[in-house]
Amino acid sequence: MQKETAKKRPFRRSQAPKVNKSIVLVGLMGAGKTTVGRRLAKKLGLEFVDSDHEIERAADMSVSDIFSNFGEEEFRAGERRVIARLMTGKPKVVATGGGAFINEETRALIKEKALSVWLDADIDILVERTGRRDTRPLLRDGDPKEILMRLAEERAPKYAEADIKVQSCLGPHEDVVRDIVRAVNKKLSRRHNRRRFHTRFKKNTDQTGT
Repeated sequence: MQKETAKKRPFRRSQAPKVNKSIVLVGLMGAGKTTVGRRLAKKLGLEFVDSDHEIERAADMSVSDIFSNFGEEEFRAGERRVIARLMTGKPKVVATGGGAFINEETRALIKEKALSVWLDADIDILVERTGRRDTRPLLRDGDPKEILMRLAEERAPKYAEADIKVQSCLGPHEDVVRDIVRAVNKKLSRRHNRRRFHTRFKKNTDQTGT
């Protein structure tokens, strides 16, 4: 599947796409999935959901406490169930945890049911953002920059399976939202044109020539 990478052009409000499936933001911790996701949902008139928050609500404890008390495996199992639930119902914008899209089952479900967007960011940006709060269990057992570099290398091939890739930078979050909207528009337009071609092509080739 060809990936769409957003390019900067003047944005018009009329360009906001009409989506018929959820948009799921994936990427490393600190990429801005929650902050960008809230703004994207508002732009598109959709509900916003953070999968980590949904997990915390279901467990009645924080992600950090789930990791500490029950381990990452138990957290990932709950994460899979929550994301499966979020893929049902009306279209929404979903921000996922950094490891969600790495799980094969979860990744397959997102790819089937939603439009996935990889928010990528430079390591220095991720280090700065994740350092603002001590809520990242995976960063507590070593140097955060080294851990993020390792995770980036390990996870990039999986993130690259997302439908769209957009760069998250130090500029205003609205710039990232704009880039996502444009890339989604382009992706949906391409899919629509492909479906129209296949329908017309099948109809014409099924007809008997005279």
